[in-house]
Amino acid sequence: MRTITQSGEHELEVKKSRFLCALARVTDEAEAREFIQQRRKLHHDARHHCSAFVLGDLGEIQKSSDDGEPAGTAGVPMLEVLRHNEVTNAVAVVTRYFGGVLLGAGGLVRAYGGAVSAALEHVGLVERRPVRTVTTEVDYLLAGKLDNDLRSAGYQVADTEYLEVVRFHVNVPASEVDTFATWLAETTGGTAEATPGALTYAEIRS
Repeated sequence: MRTITQSGEHELEVKKSRFLCALARVTDEAEAREFIQQRRKLHHDARHHCSAFVLGDLGEIQKSSDDGEPAGTAGVPMLEVLRHNEVTNAVAVVTRYFGGVLLGAGGLVRAYGGAVSAALEHVGLVERRPVRTVTTEVDYLLAGKLDNDLRSAGYQVADTEYLEVVRFHVNVPASEVDTFATWLAETTGGTAEATPGALTYAEIRS
């Protein structure tokens, strides 16, 4: 799955109608609905505020609303764009300002879906991959070198704690934990051990 890199908005004009798509990162349904209401208040003079959101590590929660547009012409095509792009933990709201020209059902489907597609391209996407947060500890003399080696090898250091020793929390792809443990032992001459933590999801920027 993927998610948006950041919140943002993008406008599309179709036959004088303005389709303003706003995207936001959300973690639950309450946040998604709050964002939808914020857009309603911000553009209170617009007739339609159609929406779609996908939530969950596997995109298991999916909802949409046509908000007064003909059934199936707004929310569903918006949701389809999110699903097609494998986007989760994001909400899309398309505010429509009518331009006086009727678009028809097909035109509305293309416009609402196109507005979300353009907005996704505008803000960018980032991959979310299953990882285990692996913990390892070294003394201060080795910490600087290990930090450089981790980053040079492409491992994502999620956090670093400076205690009596230096503790690194490294996000490692779930399928590569054993490989990482071997790499760590070789890199530190056997002085550091890998302790796998819980499975979670991390954003991996290419």
